[in-house]
Amino acid sequence: MIPNPWDAGSAKVLAALGFKALATTSSGFAFTLGRLDGAVSLDEVVEHTRVLAEATDLPLSVDLENGYGPEPQDAATAVVRAAGAGAVGGSIEDWGAEAGIYELERAAERVAAAVEAARALEFPFTLTARADNYFRGNPDLDDTIARLQAYERAGADVLYAPRLRSTEEIAAVRAGTSKPLSVLARPDLSMSEMVAAGAQRVSVGGNLAFVAVGAMAAAAEELRDTGEFASLRSQVRLEEWLGDGA
Repeated sequence: MIPNPWDAGSAKVLAALGFKALATTSSGFAFTLGRLDGAVSLDEVVEHTRVLAEATDLPLSVDLENGYGPEPQDAATAVVRAAGAGAVGGSIEDWGAEAGIYELERAAERVAAAVEAARALEFPFTLTARADNYFRGNPDLDDTIARLQAYERAGADVLYAPRLRSTEEIAAVRAGTSKPLSVLARPDLSMSEMVAAGAQRVSVGGNLAFVAVGAMAAAAEELRDTGEFASLRSQVRLEEWLGDGA
């Protein structure tokens, strides 16, 4: 289970709670900048990666979206720059805002370029390839499996299909591929159910960030509407979670 911090403080809290690895969230980070998902530059993500990598000693994987460009070299560059900022893993997806879902051969070329860049690093870097068709409104399981099979042939270390809807779909993807399978957590499925279906890594995407945002907004609405401050009661353990505050 890999939770997704959105800033240094949330990374420190998750480390203090005993998690063994962390992954960034593009949507959660974009929110900290007052933007929607997809509206962040590679330079900003690299600096964000550096901040999170320095916040804890845990291995960090980075959501590199589509590599911040349509070409294979863009994906390769994103991997190299994330690694230089302290990441030991990263994901490349097969969707771009302008192009939509990339044609399969092109998508596989982009994964291959990212893999080649990862293998050229001086330390092991786990390259995750994402099939984003479910995430982008095309829930075609056969297409998902075909894409992940192509990314496996291209050398990806981990295969990721966000928003699979059931244990049956997870099991079908698992049966059609052989590399470790990552899935996105769902409120209606437990970790044990996902693992039993074949998932080997589960992340939560931006959901922890937006649970926090939702709690903040609910408290603020109560302040606005009632003039009462009971919603400001909290049970945070900052000295325990943040240590010396460094």
